Amino acid sequence: MRKRRAVPQFSRSPSGGLAMPGLGAISAWLGFEIRVAVRFLREGRLQTVLIMVGVAAGVAVIAYISALVTGLQQNTFDKTLGGQAHVTLQSPDDVVASARRKEPGAIVLSDVQAKAQRLRSVSNWQSMLPLLENWPGVAAVSPIVAGGGLAIRGEATQSVALSGVDLDRYDRVVRLREKVVAGTARLEPGEGIIGIELAADLGLRPGDRLTVLTGTVSETVRVTALVDLGVRELNRRTVIVPLRLAQSLLGLPGGATSLDLALVDVWAAKDMAADLRRQFPYQVESWQETNAQLVSALNAQSVSTGLIRIIVLIVVVLGIASVLVVSVVQKRREIGILRAMGATRGQMVRVFLVQGGIVGAVGSVLGLALALLMIFLFTTFVRGADGQPLFAITLPASLAVQVALIASVCGVLAAIAPARRAAAMDPAQAIRI
Repeated sequence: MRKRRAVPQFSRSPSGGLAMPGLGAISAWLGFEIRVAVRFLREGRLQTVLIMVGVAAGVAVIAYISALVTGLQQNTFDKTLGGQAHVTLQSPDDVVASARRKEPGAIVLSDVQAKAQRLRSVSNWQSMLPLLENWPGVAAVSPIVAGGGLAIRGEATQSVALSGVDLDRYDRVVRLREKVVAGTARLEPGEGIIGIELAADLGLRPGDRLTVLTGTVSETVRVTALVDLGVRELNRRTVIVPLRLAQSLLGLPGGATSLDLALVDVWAAKDMAADLRRQFPYQVESWQETNAQLVSALNAQSVSTGLIRIIVLIVVVLGIASVLVVSVVQKRREIGILRAMGATRGQMVRVFLVQGGIVGAVGSVLGLALALLMIFLFTTFVRGADGQPLFAITLPASLAVQVALIASVCGVLAAIAPARRAAAMDPAQAIRI
């Protein structure tokens, strides 16, 4: 004799529908569906636990991978743009052209002369400063005089990249003061700031002096601060001095080799550079054009992360759908009895949709908790060669909410097919099974 399964008990309301007391604040129109859905999930405890664990694992993978890639990209982005402007405006290259007009149909043999190996100042850069500062989307502008030289201390000599800046303007572009690791960032006449690797090579500390030599001109500067720009080569070659001192050392009195721009939206740099090229006769370059390979790598990472998220979501949807399909088969008798008692097809559809939503929501909460644990373990135990964490990883609230909502919606979508199958059952045939 076949053993009967337990059937949820419900009473009829005076209006003829199915009534369930004690639902409280739950809306009456969905109370029946919620109660039946919870009863079905409780009866199949093992299946429910397994699918919730599966959803939690999927959500954890999506959240953790998203946070990991975001942290990696942000770390790479900060190091790349740590000492670099978003848009750089320079003087155009010298072009040697023939003074004779070309005759129609004539073949001209010409020898292109290489550009002169000299520093060129941006023409009218003093007038360009206020114009660019008021340009839409521009956060800060800094004039720079840049060139090569030698740093000398005692018997030690090091090739360096010399930069002359207005410290307050330059700090608004590259946040130099945030990168100080020793001393105090200050650029009074006769003072300078150097990278930490250069300081180690020359044995310098804040307060020490070194000689900067460019051609036949030299100047002794006092080191006020050591900075870490995030890139070893920059730290080994960087010497920053006041703007006027660099103009004197590099033979460019009153000039500026470039104007560096910081933008409100860094990803608008390419469009901004194109706009400035159309407006002014200068050579304008965005950070995307300067670091084309980096941008390609970041795009490839983003595409890979998106593919991983899609595949994991597909697996989650298939897992929920398969469990609910099995639940429909196992609960055929109960479904038939509920239909015979007056439950409509729409109610049965909503019962399984609610099951999918509950599984997705609970699995999302557990998955986010697991993702936070994985992030904690990564930041605590994964270290670089210097013993410091590789890079910071956080799970933003917006990302957590987005992942949870997507998983919950996927749970509901996964329940559509089982719900339609349950609603299509004939009550008489289901009860006889």
